[in-house]
Amino acid sequence: MEDKEIGRFAPSPSGRMHLGNVMCALLSWLDVKSMGGEWRLRIEDIDTQRCKREYAMRLMDDLTWLGLEWDGDVVWQSERGDIYKQCLDQLTGMGLTYHCNCSRNDLMAASAPHEADGRRVYPGTCRGKGLSEGAVRIRVPVSLEKICGDFIVQRRDGAWAYQLAVVVDDALMGITRVVRGRDLETSVPQQEFLYDMLGFGKPVFVHHPLLCNAEGLRLCKRDKSMDMGVLREMCRAEEIIGFLAFRTGLIPEEMPMAADDLLSVFSWDRITKEDIRIRQDFPPGAAGLSSGNPSS
Repeated sequence: MEDKEIGRFAPSPSGRMHLGNVMCALLSWLDVKSMGGEWRLRIEDIDTQRCKREYAMRLMDDLTWLGLEWDGDVVWQSERGDIYKQCLDQLTGMGLTYHCNCSRNDLMAASAPHEADGRRVYPGTCRGKGLSEGAVRIRVPVSLEKICGDFIVQRRDGAWAYQLAVVVDDALMGITRVVRGRDLETSVPQQEFLYDMLGFGKPVFVHHPLLCNAEGLRLCKRDKSMDMGVLREMCRAEEIIGFLAFRTGLIPEEMPMAADDLLSVFSWDRITKEDIRIRQDFPPGAAGLSSGNPSS
């Protein structure tokens, strides 16, 4: 019997889901469900100052309303600190971690932007200092020094960093396919390094185009006109799913569709490779929003 593919959706409950989050959830769901696999839900709520349980409950209700049902129990990152600590101890035992007291200003002054995307790469300032407190960084090999530098695995305040938590969770949840926005593609080198150091098998990474506003900026939770609170008042779930299916290139014209109805036509070959701009006069059916070609 072949192993079952397992995908996941891992939102941060720092506010209401917006249309870009929904597109990511839909593509992730279609990807693994079209293979007969399972789709798991993980709530990435390790940032306790920004993330609230009430937001997570609304998020789960929105997914159910959209017809994007998950398999198994919900995984909460806020409940997994002991697991992250064990993995950090493993890395420390391998001599791979050190403390760093550099501030953001220090980093800006000491490092040059990465040539490809303008990110700042940590230059290893605190390597070898033997500090006993501060953020915890992991030493990367020479091959990664100019790509990502020694990156943080635990913040100065003790909170777990995204890179460590996501790798540990995906590995222990048995995730075989990670579908997410192309803005997270730069995380792959760090995460693959952690997979190797912790002895975990790697998933397949798929990075989809982003849903952007009229100015070409990625949608965010500040785009209130496109969050699920507004959309549910003005649209049926099938209208939202159909709109996204059309704009991503899955169907040739916009029409109401249930997520289940898209399983037979789903293919990454159909998905547009370019970021998708949409006008602000959302929701679907609003004057002029839906006009245009899926690749426009």
